[in-house]
Amino acid sequence: MSYRWELLLWLWLAFFFNQADRQVFSVVLPSIRSDLGLSYFQLGLVSSVFTAVLAVMVPVAGFLGDICSRKAIVVVSLLAWSLATLCTGFGATLLYLVAVRGTATAAGEAFFAPSAFAMLSAEHRQTRARALSLFQTAVYTGLIASGWMGGAIAGRWGWRAAFWVFGGSGMLLSLISFFRLRDSRSPEPRRRKAVRETLAAILSTPTARFAALGSGAMIFVNVGYLAWMPTYIYERFGVSLAKAGLASMLFHHLFAFLGVTIGGGLSDHWASRRPQVRLEMQGLALLAGSPFLYFLGSARSEGLLYAALAGFGFFRGLFDSNTYPAFYSVIAPRYHASASGLLIAFAFLVASLAPLLLARARMTVGLAGGFSALSLVYLAGAALLMWGAYRHFLADWKVVNGAAV
Repeated sequence: MSYRWELLLWLWLAFFFNQADRQVFSVVLPSIRSDLGLSYFQLGLVSSVFTAVLAVMVPVAGFLGDICSRKAIVVVSLLAWSLATLCTGFGATLLYLVAVRGTATAAGEAFFAPSAFAMLSAEHRQTRARALSLFQTAVYTGLIASGWMGGAIAGRWGWRAAFWVFGGSGMLLSLISFFRLRDSRSPEPRRRKAVRETLAAILSTPTARFAALGSGAMIFVNVGYLAWMPTYIYERFGVSLAKAGLASMLFHHLFAFLGVTIGGGLSDHWASRRPQVRLEMQGLALLAGSPFLYFLGSARSEGLLYAALAGFGFFRGLFDSNTYPAFYSVIAPRYHASASGLLIAFAFLVASLAPLLLARARMTVGLAGGFSALSLVYLAGAALLMWGAYRHFLADWKVVNGAAV
């Protein structure tokens, strides 16, 4: 096996654990609540702190990935979040979970993706699209496996064992990665890009602002779904943790994969004739996905709930397929990397409120009412994206196109 494909293998496995470790907390949340006597609001706080820390650290990770050893960042990141995941299994208080799960695990995970994507891009110059597409499948696989394996392990040996198994496996992988990975070098000199300059480029571009707001709406809903859907299925239908974890992840992410595949091809085909189509597709994806969010809360049977998860997943994938192509359409190429980090940071800072707000909703209208209310967030995001597409896009696109020429 050539090194570039071996690199993909080890990074894929690391990305698998990155996503699985991130989701396992939500999968075993009912068991944690029962064992430690914590409220849903307190557990929602842990998830919100996690998302906020992730948002704050991602731009830092992207900056360091351009000026430091990417191999070192990847290996240390994998070791750090895996150790924090393992230590989460020893938790007994809210403060401990906030510090170890909400802060340490999130900070470790934030540093992985920017350097991992850069390493793959540097090694796969002729096979870049194929390699990055295969790498992305680790997200869906990790979330599905976390739902299934995390619930099964917790049901058999307790919730602590789920963190020990996932965390210990990641630590072993970090040791292998230390010996097998090489520190790839970019063919271009690594440059320090001013955050202030990038931020000014985004804020001075109306379409970019609307695209960021639309992404914030989508990520807000997605973080809320990931945090509470396993618990919702577990409590509403009285199924096992293993079944609730698997069902909450499987249907959504299988159809998200389908949506990503279809959406990317369609937008590439139409964008040459209608440049704003990428932003329009994002708006239409949120509009079409909003009824499925409403049905998440109103479904009376498991079958209807799973159908709603599938529809929600498909249109989420359609949205995802256009996130960076739409954003890059109105941002000059020299700002793409740093602008991506700021876009992610903004979206996840907004989304950090979702677990807490759904926890509060559970005490008033229930999780069913909370999930149905998320459809309003999708509708607001759709309106913002459509306004940006029709009111500002062409003018902003012409500025960037002229600069590129």
